[in-house]
Amino acid sequence: MLVRAVTDYAIYMLDLDGHVLSWNAGAERLKGYAENEIVGQHFSNFFTPEDRAADKPAIALKTAAETGRWEDEGWRVRKDGTRFWALAVLDAIRDANGKLVGFAKISRDMTERRLAQQALAESERRFRLLIRSVIDYALFTLDLEGIIQSWNPGAEHLKGYTAEEVIGKHFSIFYPQEAREAGDPERVLSIARNEGRFEGEGWRVRKDGTRFWASVVIDPIRDEEGTLIGFTKITRDTTERRALEQARDQLYQAQKMESVGQLTGGVAHDFNNLLTAVGGSLSLVKHLITDQRALKLLDTAESAVARGARLTQQLLAFSRQHPVQPEKANVNELITSLASLLRHASGENAEIRLNLSPLLWLCEVDRTQLQSALLNLIVNARDAIGESGGIITIETRNCEIDEPRAASLGDIAAGHFVMLAVSDNGSGMSPEIRAKAVEPFFTTKEPGRGSGLGLSQIYGFARQSGGQLEIDSDLGHGTTVRIFLPGLVPEGADTADKLGSVLLTEDDPDVLTIAAETLRLLGYEVHTARNATEALAILNQGTPIDILFTDIVMPNGMNGIALAREARRLRPRIRVLLASGYSRDRVDADDDMAFISKPYQMADLAHQLVGIKAN
Repeated sequence: MLVRAVTDYAIYMLDLDGHVLSWNAGAERLKGYAENEIVGQHFSNFFTPEDRAADKPAIALKTAAETGRWEDEGWRVRKDGTRFWALAVLDAIRDANGKLVGFAKISRDMTERRLAQQALAESERRFRLLIRSVIDYALFTLDLEGIIQSWNPGAEHLKGYTAEEVIGKHFSIFYPQEAREAGDPERVLSIARNEGRFEGEGWRVRKDGTRFWASVVIDPIRDEEGTLIGFTKITRDTTERRALEQARDQLYQAQKMESVGQLTGGVAHDFNNLLTAVGGSLSLVKHLITDQRALKLLDTAESAVARGARLTQQLLAFSRQHPVQPEKANVNELITSLASLLRHASGENAEIRLNLSPLLWLCEVDRTQLQSALLNLIVNARDAIGESGGIITIETRNCEIDEPRAASLGDIAAGHFVMLAVSDNGSGMSPEIRAKAVEPFFTTKEPGRGSGLGLSQIYGFARQSGGQLEIDSDLGHGTTVRIFLPGLVPEGADTADKLGSVLLTEDDPDVLTIAAETLRLLGYEVHTARNATEALAILNQGTPIDILFTDIVMPNGMNGIALAREARRLRPRIRVLLASGYSRDRVDADDDMAFISKPYQMADLAHQLVGIKAN
């Protein structure tokens, strides 16, 4: 009675040959046959013609008889000829002795589920076709650890990898080395996992090693229970868009600076005329009076005029209207000649470190303005470091600037440049402050501690010299200011001439090695000798030598002073620099022999060598 009352399942009995023996209400509802219509009929009537042709009913009976059960999903046919998707189970029935006496069959209509599965499969198929047809976007999936699981043609087009090459690898292969070292791949997955999405932009790397600027979206994938099972990642190449935005921003900045420069130059020019008139009048008045108090007041007024004149010169430098006197210069030599002044300007709390390229190209600049620019940068770095102390690094090197780099710098042509950079580990600048840093009169210093014209003057000097200024700074992480000056590359050569040739004579092997490296770093060609005998042999070979740099205390009888005198006999124009840890050792030296005390710093050595060359 219970079976007959069930309407959700078709439950009926078959004899050994497959004829229907019983029929419940669920079977009538599902298949459309009344009990008196179907009892005695073969159950193959419920199968589709193609299944009957494949002898599927007989296979079902045989399987159930041999194994005890047959299970199947497939299309079945109702009385009216319509089809439904059935989940069917056929069980063997045996008597108490184990003899097969018939079969019990249960069927359930699963059409709705089947159609839903088909719709989902079709949707997935169309989605896969859509994904495969998209080539403007890289679309791929990751597992929880960031391992690539799928890969579309857009990803292959953008990144250069085929699916076979990349599936199973970690997605961090698309990040530049510096981003991997900073932990960016792990960070973006963490954000997507914890916040529900990651969106960002940054440099990515193709298979061939080239870089592109990417816009990236990472979304988490969750199953029906809400459990995180992976991530989808969408990447688009936005390099051209970024370049256009940068070009637009640079054009705006250039136009703004040009307008400000024209205004500033005009004001400075008129102000110069006023100062000339005032200064001249004060000078004439001084010749007409004798009262000392009045003369003192006139001196104060003249000092104010002089300060105003310096201010106008800075304004003219920014507007690129300052008269320049360009000449060929070696920036390394200029830096080392200012060593003492730079140390004084940096204050007691800062340590100056030099990182000077030994083969620096010459450049054509106004030496005075370059010196002023360098001093301004040192003072700015000192103020950024403050009383807590820090390190100021002065760096020079040759730069080959290509078109993309020139475009990023703005308003500069590609070519050969000498870079002078001053870096500090001070307070740094926010992006907002960095954007205004070269504008005239903009300053973050306390009133009275700066005019706001230092970086403006440096910017004007760089532009007037045919170069550019770049500021790289992050709040709390220090600042680097780079001046790019057009380099003079000798024809047929990649590097400029060295500063000169030095014969280094030192009996201590460690000191010899360190001193030789220091001289090379400063830009000198170095020949080494361990004693006076080796040094004289080099001189007798005719090797070009500009400076003899020798320790005074030497083995084998001939000391450094005697070596210097013999060297001058052989080479009358050779310059001499003596070194010793004891100042009394120089008592017997000639007056025109320079001296440096051990231990010495690189800046001290550089300063001495520049002084020797100048004399």
